[in-house]
Amino acid sequence: MYYGHNEPVMFSRDCDAVIIPSGDEVTLPEGVSGFLTQSLGGSFTVYIEGNLFRIAGIDADAIGKEPIRPPAVPPNATEEELETVIWNQLRTCYDPEIPINIVDLGLIYSCELLPGASPDERIVDVEMTLTAPGCGMGDILAQDVRDKLEIIPVIMAANVDLVFDPPWNQSMMSEAALLEAGML
Repeated sequence: MYYGHNEPVMFSRDCDAVIIPSGDEVTLPEGVSGFLTQSLGGSFTVYIEGNLFRIAGIDADAIGKEPIRPPAVPPNATEEELETVIWNQLRTCYDPEIPINIVDLGLIYSCELLPGASPDERIVDVEMTLTAPGCGMGDILAQDVRDKLEIIPVIMAANVDLVFDPPWNQSMMSEAALLEAGML
């Protein structure tokens, strides 16, 4: 994983993408080239002709990268072990413009593990916010959280609610995030 490099990439096939920061969905055609500027948490930010595009991890092959794999869950995992896997997965979600994960940014307000339909299945309820309420990437980030949690083998569903009360502010960032952002 890295941030801030400008690795040249060429799309080997048509690929769904999201324009940053508007959140509009587009299809980038096979053969288009650009520069990979961020690859954190299994998604990618690509710069093409003055615009930034987010490429989902499932489409990594279109730019010659490996798709994300499900995290390992220990056999007969305890609730505590499963919660650790969940929080680790949440730490793989990044705002496409900020190279800090959403947990350290303070965007996750709550995360609750609930029983599923069978004893070996669980549901996760997440309340999260955005750094700015009008962010066009809100639905994309919420879907990224949902996708990252539902890829965990025992998670049958992840419910993600975007909330804006209390409003996010920089005091919600972890010390590590503040340090990484140069705010300490």
